Amino acid sequence: MSRIFRNIIPPDPRASGTEPDYRFTLANERTFLAWIRTALALSAGGLAAISLLPDLYGSETLGIALLTVAFLTAVSGYRRWALNETAMRLGEAMPASRLPAVMAAGTALVALLAAMLFVLDKS
Repeated sequence: MSRIFRNIIPPDPRASGTEPDYRFTLANERTFLAWIRTALALSAGGLAAISLLPDLYGSETLGIALLTVAFLTAVSGYRRWALNETAMRLGEAMPASRLPAVMAAGTALVALLAAMLFVLDKS
C-alpha cells in the first residue's frame, strides 16, 4: 500500500539532489499555486452547485463531479510540483504531465453533465 501511495504522491523532493536556481524553484511553485487556485475554484463551484441549486435536478451529481475534479487537480498539482522539483534537483529532463489533458477532459465532461442536467430540469 505504501508503494502505491508513493507512486501517486511522491515524497518531499527537497531532500534529493542539489538546490536549483531559485528562479526555477519559484516558477515551479507559482505553477503549483495556479493548480491549487484552480482546485479551490472547482471546489467552490461544486459546493455552490450543491447548496445554491437545490431545486435543480441532479445538482448533487454536478457538485460531486466538480468536487472530484477539484480533488484530482489538487493531488495532481502537488505530484507535478514534486516531480518537477526532483528533476530540477537531479539535473534531469522535466517529466511529461497528463494534468492539462486530464483537466481539459474533466472540464468538458462536467460541462456536458451540467448542460444535460439543465436540459433535463427544463423538461
